[in-house]
Amino acid sequence: MAWLLAAAALALDAPKPEPKEVPKPVPKEVPKAAPKEAPKEVPKAVPVADVVAPPGAVVVPEPPTAAGPAVSVSRTRQFVVRGGDGPERGAVAILAEDTKQELLKLLDAKDEWKVPVVVELHGKPGDPRPPRTVVPGLFATDQGWRLQLDVHLARGVENDRFEHAVLAMLVYEWSLRGMAAGDAEQRLVVRPWLVEGLREAIRWRSKRTDRRIYESIHKSGGLFRLEQLFGLGEQQFDDLDAASREAFRVSAGSLVLALLEQASGRAAFRRMLGEVARFEGDTPILLRKHFPDLNLSERSLAKLWALQLANMAEAPLTEVLTIAETEAALEAALQLHVRDAGGLVASRSLEQFRDLAGLTEAERAEAVRPAQDALVRVSYRCFPSFRPLLGDYQQVLRDIATGKDRKTAERLAKLAEFRELMSQRAARARDYMDWFEITRARESSGEFDDYLRIKEQLKQAGGSGNDPVSRYLDDMQKAFGRDGERNKQRAAASQ
Repeated sequence: MAWLLAAAALALDAPKPEPKEVPKPVPKEVPKAAPKEAPKEVPKAVPVADVVAPPGAVVVPEPPTAAGPAVSVSRTRQFVVRGGDGPERGAVAILAEDTKQELLKLLDAKDEWKVPVVVELHGKPGDPRPPRTVVPGLFATDQGWRLQLDVHLARGVENDRFEHAVLAMLVYEWSLRGMAAGDAEQRLVVRPWLVEGLREAIRWRSKRTDRRIYESIHKSGGLFRLEQLFGLGEQQFDDLDAASREAFRVSAGSLVLALLEQASGRAAFRRMLGEVARFEGDTPILLRKHFPDLNLSERSLAKLWALQLANMAEAPLTEVLTIAETEAALEAALQLHVRDAGGLVASRSLEQFRDLAGLTEAERAEAVRPAQDALVRVSYRCFPSFRPLLGDYQQVLRDIATGKDRKTAERLAKLAEFRELMSQRAARARDYMDWFEITRARESSGEFDDYLRIKEQLKQAGGSGNDPVSRYLDDMQKAFGRDGERNKQRAAASQ
């Protein structure tokens, strides 16, 4: 231990080394700032029919890149989304890309895009809703064409409007592929019939539309006429009420599908999209140019269109009827057909089966045969709960034909009671679902916007109310409204 203590003492007594001087860094000469380049020319707006440059929209001379923190790019890099937060940009990019892929699938086309589409997101959910939540724009830049969509998020992303705008941008892009950016003075037009027609054709092919709408419009004759369909502008389309917009969508969709289903229809449609925005003539001329095999006169085009709608309106056997529809079909099927003395066929309800008592067995069999055949047709698509009833009704008809109808009245009463019970249950279920949807709603669906807009327009229009129709309606209101009811009650009380 002694030698350890001695070594420690020597270490403490040893002279400490002087600290070395650290050389100071020599400051480098800062280079002079390079002169700033002259600002590039602001993109030139292109005169596009029905396309209005949005107020306050940011116009950039070059398409943004994905390096910035507030930019999202779609999978094929055609759609560049700016603004909003990350989830919003991602959802918009996915929706735009999905719409594009569905269009390419419909037309059996390759993805050969040339012009990017910039989507600018503005605002946030809950902000006051602007008059137009989706505004398209088209610009000619030093690098070429650029398409732009300004989307306001006051109600989030409104899928219908956004899909319409994206499809319109894709049609513009298709026509701009072979057009130099220097040709900026040419008028560009994409009509709503083409955009909505493509959109509805996509929905029909992917089974996302309701066939019964086609059936209803086909039966009521609610199609737009060709000149109305081709002549409707973007602003006029926005002003349509919900029912008219639905009829327009069905009309345009059936026409587009009729063209696509022709021989080489997809190739002809792709060629038409290549010039449709730049075409300055009438639409029927453009259709005849690209579909020459159809020999499309105005009358033949209308016939082709009507035939396509009729085919789409026809119900497939796999489509099940609702309870109300099954009840209506059953009521129409259960009819007896009896020939009178003059040989004319008269219909009788099933409850009047006793009118067949004086007929021969062959005549009774002839009277019930149409009802039996109709029940077979109803069985293909009837609501499943009604299938046992159809068998019971077939047995009743056989008993009537053979004259074994002693308990027929009782059996018909029980069947009618069961049908009434089914209808009541369906009504209660529908009422409950309506109540559930209303009470769970957390935001406005926008379903009644058209009604409220029309109501406001009528209120602003005003009117004196002194015309003959208004005076007549006022008199009827007094006679049959609340005032008239009070007058009747007072007269009864005075007696």
